[in-house]
Amino acid sequence: MAQDAVSARTELDSEREGLLSRFHDWLEKPMLVLSFVWLALFVVDVIWGLNPLLQYTSDVIWGLFVLEFAIGFLLAPNKLPYLKHNWLKAIALLAPALRLFRFVAIARAARAARAARGLRLLRVVSSVNRSMNALSASLGRRGFGYVVMLTFVVLLAGAAGMYAFESSSTGTRGLHNYAEALWWTAMVLTTMGSEYWPKTPEGRLLCLFLALYAFAMFGYVTATLATFFVGRDAANEASESAAQVAIDRMRDEVKKLRDEIHALSSKVGAKQVGLVAAGREPKATE
Repeated sequence: MAQDAVSARTELDSEREGLLSRFHDWLEKPMLVLSFVWLALFVVDVIWGLNPLLQYTSDVIWGLFVLEFAIGFLLAPNKLPYLKHNWLKAIALLAPALRLFRFVAIARAARAARAARGLRLLRVVSSVNRSMNALSASLGRRGFGYVVMLTFVVLLAGAAGMYAFESSSTGTRGLHNYAEALWWTAMVLTTMGSEYWPKTPEGRLLCLFLALYAFAMFGYVTATLATFFVGRDAANEASESAAQVAIDRMRDEVKKLRDEIHALSSKVGAKQVGLVAAGREPKATE
């Protein structure tokens, strides 16, 4: 009886896992589109703010994301591993809820502007994470295309976050508009750097995340280009690599040397046989 119960439980979990996989596959493309719209609305919200229509659109998309997360949680056979795997997505859904409860207004009334900036940093990271998950589901198997699209997402969201944090910093060397923030973020992602460095703690932390991403992607792009050119040389018979040419030459030399040794051994053996047939003892020197 116990074995039957365990077998039935395992079969049920397998069916629910398959249903969850089909559910995510069915929503793959719609969630990808909604994720990019969500990211665009986030950038607009950070820079200029949203009018009532755009705010309503943002709330509707957020509601769809909540519904998708809730259905996935209900279908998941193991709830705790599902939450561990999607914890950042859950936080991304929590941030708009805090805004609906006027969390930012309360923070300002309590003179806790840093809490509001921290919430905004959380929205930047969580928005990029949602777009990254959507891209990974659709383009994860295409390698380089996925990296290019993800870098574009990081560029837009990172620039919006840097502008939100650094536009209010004191001094004349801040990021005064989104175009400057976009240029600054592009320089960081290409590892070229800039003369301006963030002044706010949130801006510095976001700058660290951007720099770490830039180093990781630089190594990936370098390895991809090296693999492309090496594979191209290997596929072209007229432009073999120097190492392959050296190996082929060494193989030919070894073959010639083996043939010469074989011929010499045959010649010496035939001479010795002739001497024995003539009744003479072969000498060591012969």
